[in-house]
Amino acid sequence: MTSDTDGARTFYGEVFGWEAQEPAPEFGGYVNFTKDGILTAGCMLKQSDNPLPDAWTTYLATADARATLEAVEANGGQVFVPAMDVGDLGTMAVVADPGGSVIGMWEPKMHRGFGRYGEPGTPGWFDMQTRDYDTCVSFYRDVFAWTTNTLSDTPEFRYTTLKVGDEELAGIMDAATFLPDGVPAHWTIVFAVADTDASLAQVVTLGGAVVVPAADSPYGRLATVSDPTGATFSLVSPS
Repeated sequence: MTSDTDGARTFYGEVFGWEAQEPAPEFGGYVNFTKDGILTAGCMLKQSDNPLPDAWTTYLATADARATLEAVEANGGQVFVPAMDVGDLGTMAVVADPGGSVIGMWEPKMHRGFGRYGEPGTPGWFDMQTRDYDTCVSFYRDVFAWTTNTLSDTPEFRYTTLKVGDEELAGIMDAATFLPDGVPAHWTIVFAVADTDASLAQVVTLGGAVVVPAADSPYGRLATVSDPTGATFSLVSPS
């Protein structure tokens, strides 16, 4: 959700090599981004009366959006946008988990979501920081039928991942001890790149900003940035 769709098309095209399809007037000017012809992400113009900051939203697939909304409310979540059919593309909704993190859901029909994962210029990870760790792990397990794996459960580092088969795709972190006051629990999208430092330099040249400088981790070289209108996301490349 951006206040500058033209700028977003230019910025993300340069940073990730995305191509932008033409806006769809019947869907409010929604723009699909593709990478080598395969759907990767999308953007929508934020309405002028919307007080929320520009932001990326993670969407989880569901086989039945309306049934999932019932499960959201039954498990302590909150519905922000009720299930809404988007033509023959699918059904969307937006909710918050019990810890306050906003999450979208998508029941796919003709639009199947992004088609590449973990390659440069595509989504590489989805990460959530919450102050209500135990409740949220149970929430995603019960509402979205996650198969979870406790990666670490020490006082210093509590982290649970979503597993699909042998692959881990997303994680929930206990951030109660370090999430600053005033910063809500949130999901972050991590895009894969070939070279984090080179991408950071490009982000700055194009009018974005470095939020968290690059640092090596067991999972790659990570950094957090914002685009020119303030929407934040993270980058990861092999260390």
